[in-house]
Parts: sequence; structure tokens; C-alpha cells
Amino acid sequence: MAEVLFLGTGNAFSPPGRMHALALIDGIVLIDAPPTVLPQLRRAGISPSDVQHLLITHWHADHTFGFPFLMLDREWLAPDRNARNTLSIHSRPGGRERLSELCEVGFPGSLDAALRERAAWYEDGCGSLEGTQWNYDRFPVSHTPETDPHGYKLMHESGTTILHCGDSGPCQEIEERAPDSDVVILEMGVPDYVDSPHHHNPSQVISFSERHPNAMVLVTHNFARSPDSDHGFEIPELPSRIQQLNDGNRLEIDDNGELSLIN
Repeated sequence: MAEVLFLGTGNAFSPPGRMHALALIDGIVLIDAPPTVLPQLRRAGISPSDVQHLLITHWHADHTFGFPFLMLDREWLAPDRNARNTLSIHSRPGGRERLSELCEVGFPGSLDAALRERAAWYEDGCGSLEGTQWNYDRFPVSHTPETDPHGYKLMHESGTTILHCGDSGPCQEIEERAPDSDVVILEMGVPDYVDSPHHHNPSQVISFSERHPNAMVLVTHNFARSPDSDHGFEIPELPSRIQQLNDGNRLEIDDNGELSLIN
């Protein structure tokens, strides 16, 4: 069985009741590293040292500024400092330089050995995630161009395919991959009245689900508050076939590829 645990489902502004969008696959694969990555992992009972792979979607702060903290915890608080694990970091070209600079700004001199000796850097656009049952294919999406935005098509050995769209407005690259995807994780970062080509709004999410009725559409990077909060933007009404994720939700995939969303 495989699972995707949604450690956070909020956009860059962390609306009430939500932490920054963050997904953890099978307890060892992180998609992005937001500023709150450490409390998000700890809230789920996951040790930062257990993470084996980190997939970066783009360079915005709410997706990368937790990286120095993640590396600091792994370097200095690992239960067995003599057996510290290597973190495989998958990013676009230039990722090693960007993330290393971020570490130097945040913790000057403290992470040099960790970045050199306990980080493995991969810029391949596709491949397998060693030690897992997943393969990936990275593809460009529509977001702030300066951030070099990409999503990931994740393919499990069971045959299940998950399309993680990163932060993206509507774009042809997502449309082309959605028909053969079992799950599409779509961001919904702005309300309908905000005109942004770099984000989906509720109306665009509904239109997407109508074009791709065979896919399970899961909404994250939500601009709206969580169900247990009384402050912030109201949760938009979406058709029941679209699931607006909340922090702590879990997608389970059994050995036959059957999908279950656990709230």
C-alpha cells in the first residue's frame, strides 16, 4: 500500500487553520520544503531524518525556505549522528546553487558538510525514486516565470498515476497529462475575483474537473480557511466530486490501485 499525507494545504499566506501546502509520500518523499516543514513533520510524528527524497517544484519562499531548517535538523539532531542519511534532492538545473545559498544565508558555515557529504543532487527530468515504488516525470507549468515552475507526474508500481501540479494556473501541460492520471492535485490559490494566470480559482477548478471526469481532483494550496476556523476567506462551494483537502488528510492506494481519501 502507498499513501500521500497532506501535511499542509494552505497557500503562501497560510490561511487560518492551514499550514503551507506540503505533501509527504510513503513517509519518505517530500514535495517541497516550506518554512513550517519541521513543525509539519513533527505534528505527523515523522522524523526529518527519515525523509529520503525531496522534490522541488519552484523557487518561491513558501516552497523552499524550510530547506535550511530541514538540513539543520538532519545534521545536528539525527538520533545517530554517525549514521546520518543522505537526502536525495530533485530539482531543476541550478537547484544546488540556490538551496546552498539559502543555507549559507540562514546558517552561515553550519551546513557546509551536510550539503557536501549528506545531500545528493539530481537535475534529471525523469527517473525513479530509489528505495520507493515510484517513478517521476517533471514537467513545466504556468506560474511566476522567474521561479522556474514545474509539476511532477508520479507513477506507482501498482499502475496508479498522480499528477502533482505544483503551483500553476491552467495550462496545456496539465491538460495533456490529466487524461491518463488517476489523481490530480491541483492548487487553488486565489478566489474568483482575483485575475491571475499563475493560479487556479474555484471556477477554473470546476471547469477542469468537468473536462477530466475520470480523475480524482484534490485541491490544495487553498486560499480559504479550514473548516474548523471562523476567520479568513470562506470555503468556496465546489461539486462533491472535487475534494478540498485539509491539513492531515491522507490518500491511500491499496495494492490493486484502489484509492481512498481519509479525512
